[in-house]
Amino acid sequence: MKVYFDNNASTPIDPEVIAEMTPFIKQYYGNPSSGHWLGKKGKEAIEVSRKRVAGLIGAKPHEIIFTSGGSESNNHALKGVVFAHKEKSAHIITSTIEHPAIINPCRYLETKRFRVTYVGADEYGMSSPRDIEDAITDETIIVSIMHANNETGTIQPIAEIGKICRDRGISFHTDAAQSVGKIPVDVNKLNVDLLSIAGHKFHASKGVGALYVREGINLEPLIHGASHEINRRAGTENVAGIAGLGKACQIAYERMNEYNKRITGLRDLLYAKLQEIADVKLNGHPSQRLPNTLNLSFFGVDSSALVLELRDIAISTGSACHDKVKKPSSVLTAMNVPVELALGAVRFSLGRFNSEEEVNYVVERIREYLEKEVKR
Repeated sequence: MKVYFDNNASTPIDPEVIAEMTPFIKQYYGNPSSGHWLGKKGKEAIEVSRKRVAGLIGAKPHEIIFTSGGSESNNHALKGVVFAHKEKSAHIITSTIEHPAIINPCRYLETKRFRVTYVGADEYGMSSPRDIEDAITDETIIVSIMHANNETGTIQPIAEIGKICRDRGISFHTDAAQSVGKIPVDVNKLNVDLLSIAGHKFHASKGVGALYVREGINLEPLIHGASHEINRRAGTENVAGIAGLGKACQIAYERMNEYNKRITGLRDLLYAKLQEIADVKLNGHPSQRLPNTLNLSFFGVDSSALVLELRDIAISTGSACHDKVKKPSSVLTAMNVPVELALGAVRFSLGRFNSEEEVNYVVERIREYLEKEVKR
């Protein structure tokens, strides 16, 4: 048996999403900017998807920009707001537990003489709204805090942080790549001005995403060229990918509660069974956490060796973007997890296509590994 428990890295494409994409690969291949009938088919599909994405997050269709994925959306949000403001002394606030798609653009902006403050997190991987408020200065123009962490699944107090920013007239962005499609996300309830979406995190294809930009937010284009995407993102649209993203949003909107109940049950069953066979520590908030995510430190275990041994099981020692580097996760380090425990951390991230049989298989394989290690 082969088991895929790495859904926070990427998800399998839903068959219904594939069916939605297929006509725009095989049949309706025209450029959506063209005026003829074949181009119009693509244009119509894009606008249907724009409505579906907007509907999932409580936005207006014209506030949705299609992108190549979460990293582009994050870069566009940060650089777009900063470069739209001409102040040389602009100040940015983010956190130490962000994905590299936020941390590295911030590092880049620091080389352009913009100032960045990185607020910390508590033992659950949660940033404090008070710390963010204390970091705000008269020069702060944007705050970016992720909605849910990709490694621990901890859900941040975004609505509270957003209210602080709104009261101070500061743009607020959240990287929602891990949360959209998994838990309810409403841009108005969260008080966000910009929000990033990645299709492949919730059963759409890779290479497609979206950026929500609240009406009235001034944003410099990241890619300059023709007038695609309401003059905000140049480049011929990935029609098939966008159609698939829209379908994934529709599925999530209609069936999220059903899926989450089952996935939460599988995650909790996995946790309970692993506690029976191993000494483990939960990394992340015990309740304010994504329904599919379980990050555990195995006492006395090198997680990289464990993952290497279990070749038939797809799990992760942290973010897939820096999985090959054997050092403590920056997220767990920011949470003050001791080095020996951070090096024993494993992330299990389940998806809607996983089963109880797979949970039992994974537990048995880990039990066999631990027993073998004891005998060495």
